[in-house]
Amino acid sequence: MRVNPSSMQPIAEIDCQRSRQLRADPSQPLPDQILQSPVPLVLRGLVADWPLVQAARRSPQAADAYLRRFYRDATVLASHAPPETGGRIFYNDDLSGFNFQSQMVRFDQVLDALRAHLDHPAPPTLYVGSTSIDTCLPGLRAENDVNFGARDPLASIWIGNRTRIPAHYDVPDNLACVAAGRRRFTLFPPEQLANLYVGPLDFTPAGQSVSLVDLHQPDLARHPRFAEALAHAQSAELDAGDAVFIPSMWWHHVEGLTPFNILLNYWWRQSPDWMDTPFNTLLLGLMTLRELPPAQRAAWRQQFDHHVFDRADGAAPLDADGARALRAQLLRLLKQ
Repeated sequence: MRVNPSSMQPIAEIDCQRSRQLRADPSQPLPDQILQSPVPLVLRGLVADWPLVQAARRSPQAADAYLRRFYRDATVLASHAPPETGGRIFYNDDLSGFNFQSQMVRFDQVLDALRAHLDHPAPPTLYVGSTSIDTCLPGLRAENDVNFGARDPLASIWIGNRTRIPAHYDVPDNLACVAAGRRRFTLFPPEQLANLYVGPLDFTPAGQSVSLVDLHQPDLARHPRFAEALAHAQSAELDAGDAVFIPSMWWHHVEGLTPFNILLNYWWRQSPDWMDTPFNTLLLGLMTLRELPPAQRAAWRQQFDHHVFDRADGAAPLDADGARALRAQLLRLLKQ
């Protein structure tokens, strides 16, 4: 089976060049109706005025030259895979390892390799993911950035050629801005988790568990529930200057569609800084709850509903001091 992205539901769009609210004063922060949206949003032309985008629209070589202005001997973790992988960053055939290799290299060497393969019909996969912009390219954000107001997001750069990143989720909210090339985003709502056939939590290609289904050619005999996930999928292609808001916990499959692609993204959480990541709770739950007898699991589900999800009547709100005390208690218990 081959999946046709054009048959999927399109992601809702806002034309930022025509939006009165966004164009009235571009120096103002993005509105909360975007940054707190419960559903994904494509923001056409949001960063069209970035100098990096303007350079990329001229040519990959111009974007390359623009990036090199900010390079200061930084090294990055670069992944390399043979052409036969088709750009898919994934496991090997038996899930015992990966189909790519990674090593620390100078950022300008990545640019050199991408430039050398621009016109190659079947190049090796070259990919640098989630690298701090301020560390790798200091000064770039002074000319290419998004105003988040009081929010202080983590800003990262992603660069590579034609790549396919399996569907995964992020705990923070995410604004992904295409600065060069073209990318396709395919999104699945959080409730499709059971239909995505997610791989291991403790052995992942890039830190997050990923869907084991090949979106280009899903094997529905092996992964029959994925058909239901596809029925809920949303998709969009983004050009340089476009952005997409991806809410927390939405699964997203990301493809680089051109020989030279640059993405800048921003992560932030709609929660106090003192809150730990819920992923830690998930790991503890695996260790302490999953293998209990059914009646005990049901009893603990009631405990979580009462204290966490439904918030017991009259319970005092948690604050930084309370969280600090709970963390200290947890650390003491784990050391026993």
